[in-house]
Amino acid sequence: MDTLVDIITLDNLAQKMPRWDPAADSQLYALVDMGSNGIRFSISDLSPPRARLLRCVYRERAAISLFDALSSGPSLLFPDETISLVAQTLARFWAIAVDDYGVPPTQMRVFATEAMRRAQNATAMLEAIRAAAPGLSVCILAPQVETLFGSLGARSGFVDVKGLFLDLGGGSVQMTYLDTQGDKAGFPEGDLGPEVAAALAGQSLPFGAARLIKVLEQSDAETQAAQISQLRSGMSEAFRTLRAQFPSLAATAAAAEKHRGSAEGTSAGEQGIDVYLCGGGFRGYGSMLMHNHPIQPYPVPSVGSLTVSGTFFGQTQQLLKFNCSFDDKIFGMSKRRRAQFPAIIAVVEALIAAVPPIRSVTFCSGGNREGALMVSLPSDVRESNPLLLFENATESPVELSVPSPQRAEVQDVLDILLSAFPPDLHLGPAVTVFGLQLGARYARQIWTRLGEDDDANASAALHDAISCPDQPGLTHLARAVLGVTLCARWGARLAPIDEQLHQNLRALMDSADPDASFWADYTGAVTAAMATLLRRWPKTQRSIRDTITFRATSERGKKKLKVHLEIRISVGAAKGTDPDSLLDLFKALKKRHHDEKKVTVTINP
Repeated sequence: MDTLVDIITLDNLAQKMPRWDPAADSQLYALVDMGSNGIRFSISDLSPPRARLLRCVYRERAAISLFDALSSGPSLLFPDETISLVAQTLARFWAIAVDDYGVPPTQMRVFATEAMRRAQNATAMLEAIRAAAPGLSVCILAPQVETLFGSLGARSGFVDVKGLFLDLGGGSVQMTYLDTQGDKAGFPEGDLGPEVAAALAGQSLPFGAARLIKVLEQSDAETQAAQISQLRSGMSEAFRTLRAQFPSLAATAAAAEKHRGSAEGTSAGEQGIDVYLCGGGFRGYGSMLMHNHPIQPYPVPSVGSLTVSGTFFGQTQQLLKFNCSFDDKIFGMSKRRRAQFPAIIAVVEALIAAVPPIRSVTFCSGGNREGALMVSLPSDVRESNPLLLFENATESPVELSVPSPQRAEVQDVLDILLSAFPPDLHLGPAVTVFGLQLGARYARQIWTRLGEDDDANASAALHDAISCPDQPGLTHLARAVLGVTLCARWGARLAPIDEQLHQNLRALMDSADPDASFWADYTGAVTAAMATLLRRWPKTQRSIRDTITFRATSERGKKKLKVHLEIRISVGAAKGTDPDSLLDLFKALKKRHHDEKKVTVTINP
């Protein structure tokens, strides 16, 4: 390739990717990912202190398959019409970013991957792009950099990760291993040490969904069998290579093999490998799993952050048969993705065959664009907990009404709520808004929408939880817990159309912890009692404690957990409050048939 081709490698990454400047006049960054299956474009806002949220303000996708456009002959060439279409598309993206949104040209990046690496006339494509959009620079990612961006983008939606990362695109599938909390010894120098180590160790196989489906559809049985055999052996060798390089992976794999059961796969909570999947092919598989999930209809529409057990993930042949026999639309899957599904199944089965029992599989919404943004951030920002930034995010699903001088008192509200839980229950790891680090986000929504009807607010809480954009740290379980708990805060009186959503969100919670929906109901009732006496966000910590305090004890019998809650309210508040109205708030706990729990409440002035 000539000098027109700008290749980003791990060696020149720091020079090609300038670091994020929190003092820059504009915090908007435009990124284009020229993938093999489509071209994706987005504009993100990295304004401090919320840069870690990678807040996307605009996104678009052009259905241009560069892999399909390459000729199938001995020379891999882009047709002239494809070159012209891509150039026009990128010129349009450039105008949207620079002219419409005011993105500085220096803060727009265009990345190309497998198809551009393979094309013999890639320079002709680059020349056409530069002619259509002067000043627009296109970089081709070396395979290791693509692995780095992909794994960082996939993990951008989570706090900490430890597991295999795979990215299934149109032309290739990549595998690597990342442990963000593991031993840093032996990693390359620099604040991206573990991530660069993962990129250096990453394995790339030429078996993307678009490439493999052509083999399966256009080749004879012998050629198909040979390609599948190469895929499986390549996947096994990739895992062996990673296992030899990362001691923590080797230890996890050894434990998984030791505890391997008689049935294929393993369920959550047992020994096994955790896997994170990204790329359009795997997201299509995730959409198929959601369509066939035991909870129907599955309550969260986004496949990002979907987590399933290894056993459920491994039902490949059932899903393949369903894809062939089901004629209606499957949400989240295009006709093109449905057509590629046999190839996706082949990759999934190769993964299952190569890896010891898989404990869990999580589907990631982030990709190369999010990974490029993460690379630009300093380590303290990149490694921060995104859940703790939500209280500063004024664009949260329910607009926050807390005056800014009082934001430091969010913890005061949480302290009061936590005092309503028996201290011996150890709620820290539990599936509650507190255990999932959603407390600040929950507390700041307690007094919003006070001008609306309680029933309308209960419905809105459920729909806000499932319809808000994908945000780092906000998993499907977190959405369900937040939505159900807020719904309970407003009494959870729902119309039949919302009751189905409510039941399915509760089922999703209880699949992770059988007690989850009970504690959501309990938290909501306690919150409602507090909000009944404090009609707006409290001005001071003392104003809370001078109005209401909680004291809770518990006793675990042979069959039931008994919780006794004592609510003390001030004399002034007692004069204007009917104690029975507070007791009524806890009646929903009986209506929800929590048969193994008993809650008694006493109210004292």
